[in-house]
Parts: sequence; C-alpha cells; structure tokens
Amino acid sequence: PGALPVINGEAVERVLSLGLALGCRIPDSSRMARKNYFYPDLPKGYQISQYEHPLCEGGALEIRPEGEARRVAVTRVHLEEDAGKNLHRSGRSLVDLNRCGTPLAEIVGEPELRSGAEAYEYLYRLRQLVIWLGVCDGSMEEGSLRCDANVSVRREGDTALGTRTELKNLGSMRGVEAAVEAEALRQVAVLEAGGVVQRQTRLWDAEARETRLLRGKEETEDYRYFAEPDLPPLVVDAELLDRLRSELPELPAARLDRFRERHGLSFYDADILTRDRELADYFEALAGACGDGALAARWALGELLRHRQDRGLPLEPEALGALLREQSAGRISGKAAKTV
Repeated sequence: PGALPVINGEAVERVLSLGLALGCRIPDSSRMARKNYFYPDLPKGYQISQYEHPLCEGGALEIRPEGEARRVAVTRVHLEEDAGKNLHRSGRSLVDLNRCGTPLAEIVGEPELRSGAEAYEYLYRLRQLVIWLGVCDGSMEEGSLRCDANVSVRREGDTALGTRTELKNLGSMRGVEAAVEAEALRQVAVLEAGGVVQRQTRLWDAEARETRLLRGKEETEDYRYFAEPDLPPLVVDAELLDRLRSELPELPAARLDRFRERHGLSFYDADILTRDRELADYFEALAGACGDGALAARWALGELLRHRQDRGLPLEPEALGALLREQSAGRISGKAAKTV
C-alpha cells in the first residue's frame, strides 16, 4: 500500500519475444491502463493492464489438428499485473493473494477454434511455445499457464457468432477440452428449448462434468479503462527489437518440419521429439553423432524417454552416438547396446 508501480523490464522483453514468435506487429509505443473492478482477488479495486495500446498486435499461432498445419489468428498479446487466485471448493470460496502484482502476459485469440479438441491443441502448441522460448514453465497445475475459454454456438448456416459465455476454473488442458464441449452442449439445449443464452462467467465443475453460473459477465464499459497515471508510455526501440529477434531460437513448428524432411520421420515421432527444446537438441546432436536419424529417433523415443522420466538424459549425445555406430555396424546387438 502506498508504493508506486514499477515496470519489470525482463517481463516486457519476454512478452515482446512471445509476440515476435507469434508474428505480431510491435508498435513503437504502448500504454498501461487501469481496469477497474471490485472482486475478492483484487482488493485494491483496479488492475494495471493494457487496453487501447497493447505491446503486441495481430499474429497467429500454428496448430496441427490431425497433423495438418492451420494458423489461428491472435488479436493481441499484452502485459498486465496478475490478480489473486480464487478457490471454490465444497460450497466455500477462498482467496490467495500471494501472486498479486506479478507480471502476466495475456494472449487474446480470435474466435477461430471449433471444438474442445481444437482448444486442447491450441493450448498444447501455446504451452510448447512459451516453454520453448523460456517465457514460463507452462505448468497449468501451478498456475504458470492459465486459460479462460469463451464459448458460443450458432445454428447451422448462420454467419454471426452466438452470445458467448466465459469459462473459468480450468486447471488442465483436458479440463479445457471437456469444459468447452459441456458448455457448448448446455447452450445448444438452452436454444433448442426456446431460451436465450446469457452473457455469463461460469465455473467448470470437474467432478460433476458441468458448468455452473458464477456471475453476470462484465462489459468493456463496466471496467472504466483510463490511462495508468503512475506509468509513462512504454517505448520499444528498434535496437531492442533487433536483439530480441536475433535471440529467437528456431521455433518448434519449423523444427518439426525440418526433422521430418531431413530424417524421414513421421509427424507423430517428430512432434514428440520437438515437445521441448532439450529433447529436440539432444536428438539432433545424437543423429549427427551416429549418422543415422532413424536409429537416433528410435532410441530417443524409446530408451531415452523412459530413462529421462527417472533420472534425466543419461549420456552425452556424442557418447551414445558412438555406441549406436557400433550397433549400426553390426558389431553389437541392439539388446547389448541397451544393456550398456
């Protein structure tokens, strides 16, 4: 209380890196805003966020349902302060305020997902990307990655989107998938019975496998946005953007395609090998060390994944590559190599 807000420079850079990876446009200047609302998770009554002038605009996230690449448009990526965490259990509500004020990147997507399965795929690719870039550890269980899902339905042939509801309390990617499907079915039932879908914020009850009303949904005007008076505009200079762009690693989608093309891998195998950068880097080094991408992939997807769960990657790729060369030359068997 009484302390003035200070922008976290590293958080700004992480949001910008994420925006660059998503192909967003980065304006020269952005502005923080006050978003006013009263709720137990925000006891000071407002949140420092961004509204009219976000850090990143546009862009897209590539998803691969059924292995076919499709780009889902992103509206914006902006920086804001986190609020507290509400817990609703056994008829009681609790609030944890420990994370209030910590920096949060919010990604707003366009309404281009058409099922719970696509929502799961979107979250899977987003989680893969933020871990790959080092933006966060991607843990939904610990709250590092969170999702509020907006759901609407429309009659076949209609072009206008239906009235949407917002789902909260989504603790896992499978939970998001199940909640989206359940809420869509609820809305269909309302419309088929002659009712009207209301703008609402709803909770997902994982045990009952249903959504429950939390409160009426706020409209934008309810938040009474205005420029944050205690923070100046954020100016992003070209030198900073050039540095961040040069530091971006090869992204998972590009690496997946390269693994398939160079080593003849299936989509499924290449997808697992690019699940995180450590495994992808190890496989690439192993393939180079043993000279056989297919053999390296079999080992990476079999023995290495099994051992990694218990004690991490057990050998340097050059050492394992030398062992696989012996197997490839027929001097030892695959069983003997596994024993070693």
